[in-house]
Amino acid sequence: MERREVLRVMALAASASQFPGFRRWVFACDHLAGDARQSRPAQYTPQFFNTHEYAALDRLAELVLPSDGSPGAKEAGVSEFINFIVWSDSSLQYRFRYGLAWLDAHASNSHGKLFLDLGADQQTGILEHLAYKDRYRPGEEDGRAFFSLARQYTLMGFYTSKVGLEQLDFPGLKFYSESPGCPHEDDPEHLHLPSPRY
Repeated sequence: MERREVLRVMALAASASQFPGFRRWVFACDHLAGDARQSRPAQYTPQFFNTHEYAALDRLAELVLPSDGSPGAKEAGVSEFINFIVWSDSSLQYRFRYGLAWLDAHASNSHGKLFLDLGADQQTGILEHLAYKDRYRPGEEDGRAFFSLARQYTLMGFYTSKVGLEQLDFPGLKFYSESPGCPHEDDPEHLHLPSPRY
């Protein structure tokens, strides 16, 4: 994914934090008591995907970024992020809807059930053939393209969420009542610096 596309999606995520259906990204002012933005709906309602599609997307994101001892896609609300991005970008709508339909059709052909109704091992088995080049199979090109797209947006959603930023120890999440001092006061390189004015 190009840098320009990443920046575009990050800008969308920032603007989406004001959108009532994007509740997990409204965290910038959590330290302010009584902020009106803290009244968020308890239940998330997708704007683009239907109930089945959204559940399949949620499971797919969870398989891409599982909760293995640390928060994953589910805790970060990645499916909410993807839903909002797809809802606001018509160029992605067909690709995601077609990809989720392909996943169900492939699962039905392979195992006689929809993707969501498969066991975890069967779901992982399907995705492994889409994710790893040495396991590619002919006839699954559409599935590989969709999985690549879903994985990109899963990671982007995770690392723009509060959970993902906390895992990166992003300093922008820290709130300081006063500016912290330099942690390297004894460093000889600092001896030539002037005393602080404030």
